[in-house]
Amino acid sequence: MKESLLVDQHGRRLNYLRLSVTDRCNFRCYYCMPEEGINFAPRKELLSFEEMYQLSNVFVGLGIDKIRITGGEPFVRNGIIPFLYKLSELDGLKEIVVTSNGTLSAKHQSALKEMGIRKINISLDSLDAERFHRITRRDSFDTVYNGILGLLDDGFEIKLNCVIADNKNIEDIIPFIELTKNHPLSVRFLEEMPFNGSAISGYSGWDYQRIYQHISQHYTDINRIISDDNSTSVNYKIPGYAGGFGIIPSFSRTFCGTCNRVRLSATGELRTCLYGPPVANLRDTLRSGATGEGLQQILLNAVAKREKDGFAAEALSNGSIHTSMSVLGG
Repeated sequence: MKESLLVDQHGRRLNYLRLSVTDRCNFRCYYCMPEEGINFAPRKELLSFEEMYQLSNVFVGLGIDKIRITGGEPFVRNGIIPFLYKLSELDGLKEIVVTSNGTLSAKHQSALKEMGIRKINISLDSLDAERFHRITRRDSFDTVYNGILGLLDDGFEIKLNCVIADNKNIEDIIPFIELTKNHPLSVRFLEEMPFNGSAISGYSGWDYQRIYQHISQHYTDINRIISDDNSTSVNYKIPGYAGGFGIIPSFSRTFCGTCNRVRLSATGELRTCLYGPPVANLRDTLRSGATGEGLQQILLNAVAKREKDGFAAEALSNGSIHTSMSVLGG
């Protein structure tokens, strides 16, 4: 196995790229953007799929072996499937994973299966249609839920991402765990983050400890699962249940010490930390005629300067912490 050359000043090797293919989304989830939306980037400012492929090739050449496709909603961008086919053939890339809101995934199910993409994370914040509508500002619950069941029946590995917040969906926590009783999927409960496109944090105080305490009041027997060293979630399973659940301390940031991720936005902004500012714009660099070797050096230098954790990176953000998650790519 090729060892990644992307090493930061704290000795962490990065082998995982989160690639946002668009800042556009067909939902308006309250924790991601205002109801009226955001000022989406003009088309010409988005990386083309060919540019994304070129940059992905550079990343893989430096040891990135996993790419997660994010957005916005990835499947709203025309041309995404041909791009994924081409990306899946990159020598050295071991895994492609997709994060989606689930409205369009069923449409592309056969193509994803054919190209070997079997892991899909779907954002689903409630199992109640009315609460789902209040959270997403869209009436698409049945489409998303039935699509999830269809993916499971077809052998896909599904993780559901549920952002937990007071007065929004606390009553959904236990039903989500009960969903894992008969379905072999994983539900991950996330602390709410401040990336909602407004100057207001919105954090409601439901941290990972409070979420676990709430769950432990309903289940006397909870087994902790040994997770990968780079996992952002602390994972658990109720004995006898087909699936499991995890809790991601995305606001508390307790997982920063083993972070192996780097992010590239749809407009080419490179971030070595979700909470930090962009450290380079690879779109501009690429369009100015930079070679593969030049791009590699930019990446090596940027990663080498990565901050210790999200709190140190946040101190450098100059207010960009409230940028919409749709722009950051998650």
